[in-house]
Amino acid sequence: MPPSPWLKTITVALTGASGARYGLRLIDCLIAAGARVYLLVSQAGQVVLKMETGLDIPARASEAETVLVEHFNANPGQLRVFGRQEWTAPVASGSHPPDAMVICPCTAGTMSRIAAGLSGSLIERAADVVLKERRLLLLVVRETPVTTIHLENMLRLAQAGAIIMPASPGFYHHPVSIDDIVDFMVARILDHLDVPHHLMEPWGSPD
Repeated sequence: MPPSPWLKTITVALTGASGARYGLRLIDCLIAAGARVYLLVSQAGQVVLKMETGLDIPARASEAETVLVEHFNANPGQLRVFGRQEWTAPVASGSHPPDAMVICPCTAGTMSRIAAGLSGSLIERAADVVLKERRLLLLVVRETPVTTIHLENMLRLAQAGAIIMPASPGFYHHPVSIDDIVDFMVARILDHLDVPHHLMEPWGSPD
């Protein structure tokens, strides 16, 4: 089998939590770094995406893929979009797992279904596959305040090997724009994915 032309293969899921800009910026950085992205968007995620960013993508996966490949200026085959019930997608099987999966932003509902082992949608099934194949699953949870149920689900997923990364940007880098705040979180995600970036200097780096 010839070597892959891509740095890594990362599944990115956008759900209906606020914070769609985090997900879009993450995809943008992954494409720029030479990673291949498998993209999953929930129905609520599609609605929030339009509300918060103005990006209106078609419901049909093939049409959404055409729009987003152009939006991100992706290379042929670099960005794939799969339907919510597309069970033949590579992310649905442990025989073809990605290097990692990021749900960004992640609703409390999505988190709870994954914690319970439910697979009613491709997003949930893809997360289940990543966990069982011992790949990296990173959940950028966007919910506040959180209940005891949320905390218990976070603990359960962390014990199963997932990384829980609430969308809690820092301010020690002196952000002056919303883009700076978004980039802080995306930089932390990319660090965990071991994907190079130039969004911000690591803590303790010389000026």
